[in-house]
Amino acid sequence: MRKQIVAGNWKMNNDVAQTESLLANLKNQTKTTNAEVMVAPTFVNLASAAKALEGSGIEAVAQNMHFAESGAYTGEISASMLKSVGVKTVILGHSERREYFNETDETLAKKVDAALANNLRIIFCFGEVLADRKSNNQEAVVESQISNALFHLNADAYKNIVLAYEPVWAIGTGETASPEQAQDMHAFIRKTLATKYGSDVANNTSVLYGGSCKPGNAKEIFSKPDVDGGLIGGAALNADDFFAIVNAF
Repeated sequence: MRKQIVAGNWKMNNDVAQTESLLANLKNQTKTTNAEVMVAPTFVNLASAAKALEGSGIEAVAQNMHFAESGAYTGEISASMLKSVGVKTVILGHSERREYFNETDETLAKKVDAALANNLRIIFCFGEVLADRKSNNQEAVVESQISNALFHLNADAYKNIVLAYEPVWAIGTGETASPEQAQDMHAFIRKTLATKYGSDVANNTSVLYGGSCKPGNAKEIFSKPDVDGGLIGGAALNADDFFAIVNAF
């Protein structure tokens, strides 16, 4: 039985005071679903967030990590460092990491291996840009991103992997992805997993939607059979909006 998950990616937002305020507001919200709830603060606030959320039912997760255990990688964070502050889950492969920091499938495969070696759960992101969608190349792009970074793993590894589909073309472009388009891609993702690993892995791996999910469209998106939740950006910075999405199941 795959899990329903709503994860809020705060990106490069919220200083210490803003983080403390948002966490307090989140802890005051009422959850009416069985969905797992996660938030990803900035690295400077991650340790304090993990501590503040203990026992709340909300998990503090990391936005990124390096593949090396230690060394001369100025500004980077290792998997063991995340574990040392109580973090159990890390987001890898976000479209902004791919675009602005030139992360490749090969680099991400090494990050995936490092996370799994340290018993971290992974939210693995992927998705096509507008040019890919307009040329009807979206399925080939998504299949390539998944296979290049993940298909060296054995089936058992997927117990610790959550997939997150980001239609990059529908984020901040004025274009809109419909719930039907989300469902079509999620079904294709599940089919891709089934071809490689069989139906058990495909049917038990959660696939989240990461394309401008908001309180107004979350219920319709989450009602689709292959959509298991959302990786939320801007709406995660407001406690009321975020929990409206959490409770949309």
